[in-house]
Amino acid sequence: MTNHFLLNRRSLIAGAGAGAIAALAPHNANAVLRLEINQGNPQPMPIALPDFLGGAPSESDVARNVTAVISNNLQRSGLFAPINPAAFTEKITNSDAVPRFADWQVIKAQALVTGRITKQGDGRLKAEFRLWDVFAGQQLDGKQYFTTPDNWRRIAHIISDAIYQVLTGEKGYFDSRIVFIDETGPKDRRVKRLAIMDQDGAGVRYLTRGDDLVLTPRFNPSTQEITYMSYGTGDPRVYLLNIETGQREIVGNFPGMTFAPRFSPDGQRVILSLQQGNNANLFVMDLRSKQTTRLTDTPAIDTAPCYSPDGRSICFESDRGGSQQVYVMAATGGPAQRISFGEGRHSTPVWSPRGDYIAFTSQARGGFGIGILKPDGSGERILTEGYHNEGPTFAPNGRVLMFFRDPGQGPSLYTIDITGRNELKVPTPSLASDPAWSPLLS
Repeated sequence: MTNHFLLNRRSLIAGAGAGAIAALAPHNANAVLRLEINQGNPQPMPIALPDFLGGAPSESDVARNVTAVISNNLQRSGLFAPINPAAFTEKITNSDAVPRFADWQVIKAQALVTGRITKQGDGRLKAEFRLWDVFAGQQLDGKQYFTTPDNWRRIAHIISDAIYQVLTGEKGYFDSRIVFIDETGPKDRRVKRLAIMDQDGAGVRYLTRGDDLVLTPRFNPSTQEITYMSYGTGDPRVYLLNIETGQREIVGNFPGMTFAPRFSPDGQRVILSLQQGNNANLFVMDLRSKQTTRLTDTPAIDTAPCYSPDGRSICFESDRGGSQQVYVMAATGGPAQRISFGEGRHSTPVWSPRGDYIAFTSQARGGFGIGILKPDGSGERILTEGYHNEGPTFAPNGRVLMFFRDPGQGPSLYTIDITGRNELKVPTPSLASDPAWSPLLS
């Protein structure tokens, strides 16, 4: 049976024929409302989100919940400022009707979202929305989706992504998930379970029971599959877990290993670091044949490798120059180039899905920072500093980073924009560490 959380977007709009989609197409493809997010310090765009309409009481409840999730997603992005509904002067009673734009201009809304949730005869929900440019008086976008009633939250994330993309010109990241380590219990007897949730902290599910210590989950860039490390009675084992089916297999036993491997962009290989005596080198493993190929051979500690999104290069941390720094080399091995030259040590590098930045953890002057730099080493910036920040992971659109911070009482998850703005704590049911952001679910 297919897990409804993993239905792709094609499945979600199944049954909405071409005519139905066309009926919701923008009136004017030349509409110009656009939030410029790559220039300076953008001010959040005022956007109005009246509650979606619903017929029966159950539909109205779902409609309000969908609207609330969309509003929360857009607000947490830091790029949008949902307007207080108390300020609305027009009451939306027909989501197909053209709004009274003057009423929305008065409250300084630049964009308006209207929508409707209805239950179909076969039990499915039909979700529709329209996005309006208030000052131009034009419809910018409109779509409809069909899904099961318990999948309403996923629909809200997909609509959020559609709004984000139209108004920023970039793909959204709301229809994605986070796998992380859930931590409970006293510090000296901490129980660590592998858990997964929506990117906004909702829908937490536990993937392991806490019998064994688990660490550093990593998402496959192309599927809903993860690797993670598990410490049982013997050497650390690396597992491959399919989230959709729950199927788990052992990749191998790796004595001395400290980080789980990361996938290649095509998901066919993993790259890892194996300790041999006092040094550690990088290897790549073919997941089908389980054959490994050595990439580095130095007396240093090379670890935490990560592929570039095109699969041609890798970044990793190494102390070959005397302290932990970030290096880049070809994915097939060969000479490595140091790219981090800022203050202190640099570790846990991870490549952006866009390919434009590498994020890292810095350690300097007794503090920990999360920073980014370009693959050629230029543009190094620290985005946030604090006590024990670690483990950056990129959103699928490369605009936001998640990391964990442990001030001493236990770790929590945070997000921050790559501009260094909009740092937010991510709600979790208990302590949380080692986040890994999934690709978009579609």
